[in-house]
Formats: sequence, C-alpha cells, structure tokens
Amino acid sequence: MKLGYVILYVPDVAATVAFYERAFGLVRRFIHESGQYAEMETGATALAFASEDMVSTTCGFRRNRLEDPAAGAEVALVTDDVPKSFTRAVEAGALPVVQPIEKPWGQVISYVRDGNGFLVEICSEVAS
Repeated sequence: MKLGYVILYVPDVAATVAFYERAFGLVRRFIHESGQYAEMETGATALAFASEDMVSTTCGFRRNRLEDPAAGAEVALVTDDVPKSFTRAVEAGALPVVQPIEKPWGQVISYVRDGNGFLVEICSEVAS
C-alpha cells in the first residue's frame, strides 16, 4: 500500500482551497464542478478537501472548528524557510499556535490552525 491522499472535511471547499493557496502557497490540482471536492498539489501525496455535507451522509465525524480544541491529527507542510512560511500563513489568517522553534534533532517546526480549526505544522526537513 501507499498513501494516496489525505482528505480534510470542511464546510466550504472553495474557501479552504483559496486559504491554502494564500497561506501556504499550495497550488490547486482541481476542484470538482460540484464544489464538494478538491485536491492540492503537494508532491506524491495529495492534500484534498471534501464537503462536510457530502461526507456526513456516509459516515459520522467530529467537525473541525476554531472554537474547539484541535483534532488529534495534523497536516505537516515542509519548507526551506519556516519563519517566513509561518509569517505568511498568519498574515493570511491562520491562527498561530507555536512560533518557529528548533528541535534538538535540528528540525525547525511551528504550528498554526487553518480557518476551519485544523492543525497545520510548518516545518523543515528532518535531518538524517
């Protein structure tokens, strides 16, 4: 098996795609004409968004909201310049959670929450 994509369930797919373009510089792969599904270019594994309304008809889930604690998951976006990327995300409306810090193993990490409340790690590569 291989990881094909990660899907975040969101209230507004188009608005979320626009946010991820502004905040993180991701490029949309496509948005389905129904407006209920979209994918972003993120390398070998796509980041996708699906409408909460569409998904709620097939399975139950806890909705992500800024006023609630973050879900027990994250999306990690790797960059060469964590401080600059963190600032860009916050200026685009992301909620800052953890300012950029260097971990003992040399990786620089930071955290924000997107407009839906989902946790996004902005980090450097892990040095091998």
